[in-house]
Amino acid sequence: MLIKIGLQKIILNRADKMAELEYSGTYEAALATSRKIEEDIVKNPSKYRVLTGDRPTGRLHIGHYFGSLQNRVRLSKLGVPTMILIADYQVLTDHDAYQEISQNTKQLVIDYLAAGIEPGENVIIFPHSHIPEANQLMVPFLTFVTNAELSRNPTVKEEIQAAGMNTVNAGMYTYPVHQAVDILFCKGNVVPVGKDQLPHLEITRTIARRFNDKFCKNCEPVFPMPQALLSKTPSIMGLDGTQKMSKSRGNAIMLSATEDETAKLIKKAKTDGERLITYDPVNRPEVANLLQLISLCTKETPEAVAARIGEGGGGMLKNELTVALNETLRPLREKRLQLEKDPEYIRQVLNDGVSRARAIAESTLKEVRSVMNMQI
Repeated sequence: MLIKIGLQKIILNRADKMAELEYSGTYEAALATSRKIEEDIVKNPSKYRVLTGDRPTGRLHIGHYFGSLQNRVRLSKLGVPTMILIADYQVLTDHDAYQEISQNTKQLVIDYLAAGIEPGENVIIFPHSHIPEANQLMVPFLTFVTNAELSRNPTVKEEIQAAGMNTVNAGMYTYPVHQAVDILFCKGNVVPVGKDQLPHLEITRTIARRFNDKFCKNCEPVFPMPQALLSKTPSIMGLDGTQKMSKSRGNAIMLSATEDETAKLIKKAKTDGERLITYDPVNRPEVANLLQLISLCTKETPEAVAARIGEGGGGMLKNELTVALNETLRPLREKRLQLEKDPEYIRQVLNDGVSRARAIAESTLKEVRSVMNMQI
C-alpha cells in the first residue's frame, strides 16, 4: 500500500547543523530518501540524532534482535547520537500489566547491553515516564492535530484490533501525539521504522511543521522534520510462519532462552510435508521463514541455504536453524547472564540516562515556552 506522506522539505536539525532533504509522497520515495540518509550517515554521523525504543511489555525476542537491535548497535558504533526510549507510559494504553513495568524495563536494558549497545556520550537509555519536561509538550502538541487525523491513523487501528479492545481510551487514541513528543523533545531527526510505522511519523512531522509555522515565523524552527530510516531486514515471522513474531502469540524465541529451550521451540516450528527444501515465500511461507532466519545468522541468501539443505527435509532445516541461531546468540546470552547479576549497574544506566534526557528536555521546553510567549 502506498502511504501518502506529502511533498515537503525536511529540515534535519541538530544544534548548529542543518541539512535539507527532499521528501515525496510514496513509500518508494520514502525508501529512496532512507537510502540517501544511509549513505550520508556513515560520513556525517554527528549531523543526525536517532530516536528509537520499545515498550516494556516483556523481554525481547529474536525478531527484535534482527529487526532493530543490530541496527541500533551499528548506528551507535558509527558515532550517531542515539536516544533509546523505553515507552513505559504507553504500556498503559492497551496492556493490563503495570505490575511488571519496572522489571520489564530493567530486562529491556539488559537485552540492549547484551546485544552490544554501550551507554555513553552518544547513547542515552531512559524511560519516558521519568522525563516530565518532555511530557509537558503533550498539551501544545495536541492543539496541532485534528480528531479526523487521529481517527484515520491506520497503525492505531491495527494496534487497537491486535489488543482486542472494544472501546478506545484517550491514551491509545492520542498515542501518535505522545510518540511525537518522544521524537521531538530531543530533536530527533532520524527514526528507524518499518513501513507500518510511517503514518505515526507523518503525524510527528505534521505537528513539527505546524508548530514551526505558527510560532517560528521570525526565528529558526524549534523542531526538525524527522525522517524515516527504513529497516532493511524483512519482517520476522513467528515459528508458526504465518504471524509476526510475538511473545503473546507464543511463536517467539526470547533472547534470554537457553540453547536447549531454543532447540525445543524450533523443533515445534511449523513446516510442510515436502521433503525438498526450497525458498518460496508465497507458497511455502513457513519453510521460507526458517530459511530467512538461518540467512540472518549465516549471511547466506535464503536460496543458498535451501540449496544446501536440498532433500534433507524439515528435520535438517530445523537442525540447521538451531545450530546457527545458538551460535549467533551465544555471546549475547553469556553477557546477559553476567548483567543479570549486577542490578545496581542496570539502575545506574537508567538513572544516568534519565538525568541526561531531562537536561535535553528542559532545554527544548525553554525554547518552546519562549516562542509561545509564555515566559514569566
